[in-house]
Amino acid sequence: MEALNQTNSIHVIGGGLAGCEAAWRLARAGRRCTLHEMRPGKPTEAHRTGRLAELVCSNSLKSDSENTASWLLKQELRRLGSLSMAAAERSRVPGGHALTVDREVFAQEITRAIEGEPLIEVRRQELKAIPAEGIVIVASGPLTSGALAGDIARRTGSQRLYFYDSISPIVDASTIDMDKVFAASRYGKSIDGGDDYLNCPMTKEGYEAFVDAVLAADSADAHIPADEAIHEGKVAFFEACLPIEEIARRGRETLRFGPMKPVGLTDPRTGRWPYAAVQLRQESQRADSYNLVGFQNHMKFPEQRRVFRLIPGLEQAEFLRYGQMHRNTYINGPELLDTALRLKSEPRVFFAGQISGVEGYVESMATGLMAGMHAAGAAMGKALKPLPRETAMGSLCHYIANADAQRYQPANIAFDILPALDDEARARLKRDKKARHAEVCRRAAVALDAYLGER
Repeated sequence: MEALNQTNSIHVIGGGLAGCEAAWRLARAGRRCTLHEMRPGKPTEAHRTGRLAELVCSNSLKSDSENTASWLLKQELRRLGSLSMAAAERSRVPGGHALTVDREVFAQEITRAIEGEPLIEVRRQELKAIPAEGIVIVASGPLTSGALAGDIARRTGSQRLYFYDSISPIVDASTIDMDKVFAASRYGKSIDGGDDYLNCPMTKEGYEAFVDAVLAADSADAHIPADEAIHEGKVAFFEACLPIEEIARRGRETLRFGPMKPVGLTDPRTGRWPYAAVQLRQESQRADSYNLVGFQNHMKFPEQRRVFRLIPGLEQAEFLRYGQMHRNTYINGPELLDTALRLKSEPRVFFAGQISGVEGYVESMATGLMAGMHAAGAAMGKALKPLPRETAMGSLCHYIANADAQRYQPANIAFDILPALDDEARARLKRDKKARHAEVCRRAAVALDAYLGER
């Protein structure tokens, strides 16, 4: 493969998780790169700071329980030297079986590392178009500016695709009534063996009143005409991150089987599970703020204050951040990208992160790392070799490039996008789901070992 502009700096557009991972991987390969980040000069609707790798929606990097799909993806990132995984370890806060972080410390760690790397030049500017020459990694995220999104649409010949995503409210810990909540992890499961969540128990009457309030609450005003669709029920919500109003509209009991499920949460004062429960997850290492887990919503701010104060323990809560919804942009990966995340029509251009068609923090890290690795290889004239399909990272990239283009929707990592076990293993482990997952993870580790040994 012919090297692509080896003498020029590689451009990475976007200083989020994917962009930072891509830039870090390029630097580790000895390649210079320029990281373009428009914040803080041009803010977005969801970000609050100008720090690199700011976590917007949640402080959770999902399950870190052994032999889960999310754990497998994180394990592969760790083995490949992920900057984000190293920062996560230094900024961890209790989160049950999940890897949760202090989002401010996390962003500070990554910002410090990127800005301190001599091979990475950080430019605080908005790029309104993909640079005309050289290798480019587009990792501009789900809130890509209108000008750049327009240039991407012109280059790809496709219309932009949208789905709506949401962020959850955060409350001041000092305003939680600790006499009405109890500390527990679901079924006692916690990486550190602790009671990592505060749980707000609800009676049947309290739950019914809460559902009524959610359904009656006024929605936030649309900021652009296209957002009016949300009020008409015509929005392509991402199913794994539904606003609570949408969940409630699907049935009065649906919240109790979703973010308010009480299973595995024994109230020590009653010795029983409550009828419903709201979980609060620690946001910072100082434990001075808590996130309402799964409570992303599109209510007006005064309505959120009124409705969420119906939750036991939050009657006097002060909110440090209210929930919001924002429109996310992504391209149709199966139509446009190959498994190395290159634009088929313009192979010098790579895509990574949520704009490539993945959903989730760790998934964004993974595609950023892969795009950086492939871009470094392209700059040196090496043949690009995607990770094996048996690995979580390889399967994620395979999904982006090979899913049904007509029904494409952003994907989280899950076992069902990895290859099925062979007939012998399926028959042997037919009645043991945990053993099947363990075998998939073992197989992935073996495949990654072989891949790294060949490089």
